[in-house]
Amino acid sequence: MTREIATQDVRQKVPETEKITINLGPIDLGQIDLLVQEGFYSNRTDLIRTAIRNQLQTHGDVIRQTVARKSLVLGLQHYSRADLEAVRAAGQKLQIQVLGLASIGADVPPELALATIDSVTVLGALHASAAVKAALAGRIF
Repeated sequence: MTREIATQDVRQKVPETEKITINLGPIDLGQIDLLVQEGFYSNRTDLIRTAIRNQLQTHGDVIRQTVARKSLVLGLQHYSRADLEAVRAAGQKLQIQVLGLASIGADVPPELALATIDSVTVLGALHASAAVKAALAGRIF
């Protein structure tokens, strides 16, 4: 379905970053600490973010081509209860495909999500209630 969903400004409720955990060997970690100590970076996180951004920039063409090929929404996509009720009223279903953040309103009941969402593919983060995530578990890829 290619229906435009109204995007709300949910940035106030959504954290700007997601926490990830990585394991590094002591030599790599020591080298990072050395660069921080020498003033190249303000802290370990600064170096790691910079390294990740540099790699993403290096592979930018591949990312752009893949986003277009897979028809992914790039950025923030929010689905409110009203959005999903409109989809249900139209007798349609959504295939959610997002690179970034997909969020489903906290007031969306699991039954409505099941009735209106065929599949969820999110490269990044999916914010939804635990009940909605559990209901959609078999449809999240």
